[in-house]
Amino acid sequence: MQHQNSQSEPDTSTSFRSTLARLGPQIRPYLPRLVAGFLCALGAGIVALTIPQVLRSLVNSVLHPGGSANDVWISAGIVAVLGLAEAVLVFFRRVFVITPAARIETDLRVRLYRHLQRLPVAFHDKWGSGQLLSRSMADLSLVRRWLAFGSIMLVVSTVTVVVGLWFMVTSSWLLGLIYLAGAIPITIRAFYFRNVFRAASRLSQDQAGDLATNVEESVHGIRVIKAFGRGGQALEGFGVRARQLRDTEINKARSLSGFLMFVVSVPEITLGAGLLVGIWLTARGELTVGDLVAFFGTAAVLAAPVEGIGMLLGMTLTTKTALDRHFDVMDTRNTIDSPAAPQTPAHPQGRLSLRGVSFSYPDARPGSAPVLAGLDLEVEPGETMALVGVTGSGKSTLLQLVPRLYEVTGGSVVVDGVDVRRMDLAELRTAVSVAFEDTTLFSSSISDNVLLGADLPAGRDPRHALDEALEVAQAGFARDLDDGVDTVIGEEGLSLSGGQRQRIALARAIAAKPRILVLDDPLSALDVRTEEAVTERLRGVLGGTTTLIVAHRPSTVMLADRVALLRDGQIDDVGTHTELLARNDHYRYVIASLDEPPTVEDILESDTRGGNRA
Repeated sequence: MQHQNSQSEPDTSTSFRSTLARLGPQIRPYLPRLVAGFLCALGAGIVALTIPQVLRSLVNSVLHPGGSANDVWISAGIVAVLGLAEAVLVFFRRVFVITPAARIETDLRVRLYRHLQRLPVAFHDKWGSGQLLSRSMADLSLVRRWLAFGSIMLVVSTVTVVVGLWFMVTSSWLLGLIYLAGAIPITIRAFYFRNVFRAASRLSQDQAGDLATNVEESVHGIRVIKAFGRGGQALEGFGVRARQLRDTEINKARSLSGFLMFVVSVPEITLGAGLLVGIWLTARGELTVGDLVAFFGTAAVLAAPVEGIGMLLGMTLTTKTALDRHFDVMDTRNTIDSPAAPQTPAHPQGRLSLRGVSFSYPDARPGSAPVLAGLDLEVEPGETMALVGVTGSGKSTLLQLVPRLYEVTGGSVVVDGVDVRRMDLAELRTAVSVAFEDTTLFSSSISDNVLLGADLPAGRDPRHALDEALEVAQAGFARDLDDGVDTVIGEEGLSLSGGQRQRIALARAIAAKPRILVLDDPLSALDVRTEEAVTERLRGVLGGTTTLIVAHRPSTVMLADRVALLRDGQIDDVGTHTELLARNDHYRYVIASLDEPPTVEDILESDTRGGNRA
């Protein structure tokens, strides 16, 4: 499995403003509440800055010989009211922004999942599942926290610092300039920090995605790891990736802590210098004690925003990389989609035609031979066609072209006279049902898995379709489980045996009642007797269904009316099993290399069916 972008460099071609602008459609419905939250946060910051100004008035006008005690109580009351107002504004800031931020996160997550569902299989072949998981969960959680807190507080902190500097300058222009001088080295350091931290954030998020992929693969393959006693090697590989992520996170934290130390220490140093100058100015009578108190009271209020700007800047840069990673996926173009004006077959009978079909995988090396090259095949309505060939001849690939899981690179796949590329995808995948050898089930009930693709007409009892599908697939074992067909199976159906999973998957394909049934050796995990029972029932059920089936067993070949032999990416020969045995050396070689030799009864039965067919 290739892990896309696992070590990629951050995208520096887009600014944060342009990246954030792409969230406009999701943010716009909630903008009034976000603005209200911003105004509450800004109001809280301004209120906090007014408290030192009250203290200046208290010191200059009240705290002097002969001052009124009532004035002291009034000043204390004003400070208390301002403090209460700040607390109320902070409360409403959270009330206004938490819900919109959570809804935006949900909207983004649903959009991403919908896009992943629509992207072609070739995309999922190249991307690690952990990378997609981290983008849909961790990255979007970062975006939510930034929208609810980081974005608002970064702007509010910046405005608070600017307003606070203005108050400080009005208290003493000289002290204000001394404090302001500290912003010059901070600005220079921030420019350097931005580039370093953004690169570290992107690397950290990508490595976290790779680590999640490693965990998922290990959990899914735990039986193999245990069976071969390779737990130690798996742990060693995981440990290497975990330590790489740890080192990246430490470097990232070291970079942020160094920047925060700089941001905190420079203002403190300037305040120390300002204190000396302020005492000197006060001693000379050029500055009142109240002004000096207001100056340092304002500096105390600004301490948290100044320190917070460093943290918020780091959070903003991390969010930028999270959004870049999100749009890495969202910008992936869907190459397999329904046409603008889809066509519908005039006479839906289940006729399947492959005309000059060629196919190469998207990641194939230039100049390499295609998997399929100019392949032609006609499957009549209601016919069962078996595909046989040596390993790697392209049988499974050919099946995936019918429902457009992959797109042909040449020629066309035609269903009932209409090129599948001109059909609506939902209609095509309703007409074509698939059962793969590599069975995939979902963490749901057996009935939900079986009826997954069933488009039942109004009034039809789903239990009847379920019973029929289970009976044909010889999956009656489902009714013997603890909760019967409502039993919830484990992740990917691993609580069932291989043969049980295959029978559930086959029942799912049968329940869909398709015009065309595509089976990729769906009976490989069954014992001979069960396979015989399933085969017998399939012959009756598939009477009106066009079936294309990959066969790795001679007994599966017996199910077919005709057999198509694949060789070097093309159809080498088509005929009944008996005809191909008689005239094709390569077919005899392929049949001889399969799991089990055909019996005399199988050959006689195939010959009889072939004659009846003719």
